[in-house]
Amino acid sequence: MKEMNMIRKLFPVMVAFFVMGFVDLVGIATNYAKADFELSDTLANLFPSMVFFWFLIASVPTGLLMNRIGRRKTVLISLAVTIASLLLPLISYSFASMLISFSLLGIGNTLMQVSLNPLLSGIVSNERLASSMTFGQFVKAIASFTAPLIAAWAAASLGDWKYLFPVFMSVAVLGIVCLGFSQTEEKGGEEGSSTFAQCFALLGNKLILLSFLGIICHVGIDVGINVTAPKLLIERLHMPLASAGYAASVYFLFRTGGCLLGAFVLARYPSKLFFLVSVLCMAAGFGGLFFADSRLLIYACIGLTGFGNANIFPVIVSRALLCMPGKKNEVSALMVMGLFGGTIFPLLMGVCSDMTGNQSGALLIMSAGVLYLLTFYPGLKR
Repeated sequence: MKEMNMIRKLFPVMVAFFVMGFVDLVGIATNYAKADFELSDTLANLFPSMVFFWFLIASVPTGLLMNRIGRRKTVLISLAVTIASLLLPLISYSFASMLISFSLLGIGNTLMQVSLNPLLSGIVSNERLASSMTFGQFVKAIASFTAPLIAAWAAASLGDWKYLFPVFMSVAVLGIVCLGFSQTEEKGGEEGSSTFAQCFALLGNKLILLSFLGIICHVGIDVGINVTAPKLLIERLHMPLASAGYAASVYFLFRTGGCLLGAFVLARYPSKLFFLVSVLCMAAGFGGLFFADSRLLIYACIGLTGFGNANIFPVIVSRALLCMPGKKNEVSALMVMGLFGGTIFPLLMGVCSDMTGNQSGALLIMSAGVLYLLTFYPGLKR
């Protein structure tokens, strides 16, 4: 009976985690939009930058809003904004409308990322928080993994990759229904009101600051490889985009597997060692991508990178949340603000790729993020 009650509480939250994964469709959508509008790498990478720019602008205001209206209502608002973002390309498909669509997707995802993890922390115990967040990331990764597959299927079978949008929009509607009728309790409402200054002052805590920078690198790598993987196959093997797009699915397939494994491992073993193994996997993957010249080897390196990046976010965020249990809303806002790494990295990658004339420039930027995560490892408390 107790387990069934827990499932009823967790199911709407996990549907929201799936919707959270819609943000990763920006990778494959960027590649299709680049071809449709004949854009340069620098200009095309504005699309993911527009998504993740809003994590910088809206994260802290969302944390403050969440203190006023609650976590559950904030998640419901995020689902509504996400639906609007998916509807716009179906009404109008142009460079300008896609920029607006991705901006709305970023705003909706910011609201969701800030509020969903604290909402989950009020349902599960502290000991199960890291593994529960990892399971949520596993559910999120399923959406990330299926986006390129649905886009490729829609392009090949229906003649338009944009049929991806109504498919995902229907799930977002389901999320509103499930969470709207759920009886999810909100614990931890004792935090009270905070100001912008008080929220940013939390960065004075060394672990919070290092965690914030770690999230920047994690998301920059996540978005970067999502955008770059198909380009590597096109550049080195001269594959068509419809086929090269499966590289993003390979990344998210291994990322999904890594999340599933992490949900079990983190429930039983210390997260610090698992974090180190994960970062070393990414380092090995990027090292191979500089030299890989066959489809199998490129896929293997992409998969290794996806597996390694799978559990970085839940380990960092769970440690940060437990570091200041009385300020979970504010800490969550700061951690999600770090997702604007998805804006910084693609812009730098696009510039470096245009300068070098190939994707090695993009790989250099992402490798710098892996290097920081290696230096962050000793800062994780046991």
